[in-house]
Amino acid sequence: MKHPEYDYSLLRSCGEDIFVSAHAFFRRPHLVSIGSHVAVDYGVYCTTAAEIGDYIHIAPYVTIIGGEKGLLKMDHFTTIAAGSRIISASDEHLGAGFVGPTIPDAFRDKVTQLPVIFERFASIGTNVVIMPGVTLGEGSVVGACAYVTESTEPWTIYTGVPAKPVKMRPREKMIEMAKTLGYGG
Repeated sequence: MKHPEYDYSLLRSCGEDIFVSAHAFFRRPHLVSIGSHVAVDYGVYCTTAAEIGDYIHIAPYVTIIGGEKGLLKMDHFTTIAAGSRIISASDEHLGAGFVGPTIPDAFRDKVTQLPVIFERFASIGTNVVIMPGVTLGEGSVVGACAYVTESTEPWTIYTGVPAKPVKMRPREKMIEMAKTLGYGG
């Protein structure tokens, strides 16, 4: 059974061999570019600009928030597992003003607005929360249910709340496989 697909003409650009579920929602599709060999599953909700590279999977029920000035950038061979939250803008909740996007700027709390970046081969497990300004270093992985407030080191595995490094990952095999697919080291 073929699943209904998204109207790709709404996107800024897209490559080939992609599937975006008709049940994915991009509030600003004109700010979204998708590379080749990409799957965006059912229930993905995105309010930000997004630059999605090649060989990427965004699993069901992922939320990407941050508004019109927010940005998610995913380099090649990256993944986001089901239920994760990517936050590129957040109210501070410290009492400087009211919280929420419907509040006039003069009465609004301070908002931290910084891009979230996945470098090549970075991945996150299910139900991970990534906060504004985090860069996931090349090849780093974040385990399920972790909370990430700081950028990660390359080829390192992180777990916990807050996320802490627990183990290193081997680099060479992934780099060689990427080269075989035409992506330099």
